[in-house]
Amino acid sequence: MRFEQQVALVTGAASGIGRALVQRLVAEGAAVVAVDIVEAPLQALVEELREQGAKVTGCTANVALDSDVDTMLTTATSVYGRLDILCNNAGIMDLMTPVADVTLDLWERVLAVNLNGPFLACRRAIPLFLEQGGGNIVNTASEAGLRGGTAGTPYTVAKHGVVGLTRSIAFHYGERGIRCNAVCPGAVATAIGIGGSAPSEAGLSRVSPFLQASAPSRIAAPEEIAAAIAFLASNDASYLNGAILPVDGGWFAA
Repeated sequence: MRFEQQVALVTGAASGIGRALVQRLVAEGAAVVAVDIVEAPLQALVEELREQGAKVTGCTANVALDSDVDTMLTTATSVYGRLDILCNNAGIMDLMTPVADVTLDLWERVLAVNLNGPFLACRRAIPLFLEQGGGNIVNTASEAGLRGGTAGTPYTVAKHGVVGLTRSIAFHYGERGIRCNAVCPGAVATAIGIGGSAPSEAGLSRVSPFLQASAPSRIAAPEEIAAAIAFLASNDASYLNGAILPVDGGWFAA
């Protein structure tokens, strides 16, 4: 029960890593605000967990919109009175598109969710944490935040940005009781895929051979990534701040 009497907010909560993380946090005693843009599976998760006695509230929101981010933070404070843990997990892929083929629409859409989303949430959560005397942020970055050959350009740039955002927050607010760390998953069994059914042929032909030659043979279960996030969010990681943790089966070590 590492999170008893703590309130957590998880974005991208309706599926994959986010869903597994919500389940992990409530199992360890947290009250959770589960956020996703897709309403039906989100509400199904909330109802399932409530039937098990969990404290969980659903909030349908688009993390790329500052007004929606304000709503999800306000939901946490209005329902539970505080916020202790922010997990920025929502993300979308980019069809493996290399820079010369990236449309402005694709660029803006991927960065809006994957980088602006965590920034907007952190910008609103940190004042709450400062008032309370501390708080904890865990960002979901990616193996693409550590190297250039695992995705297209927009996703790679966004996840490198999440790494930078994580380190900057840790530096500026660590002495004021706020920790900010990131996980960098490798291949995970989720529905994110490559972002659609029409991948960039140029990007896929370049990235696929590298992935096939270098990635670990086993794909992670979402629960394995959720376990790492829960660790960083817990007091077990009390001296970790600004850490960028690959959770990739040793991929980055190769």
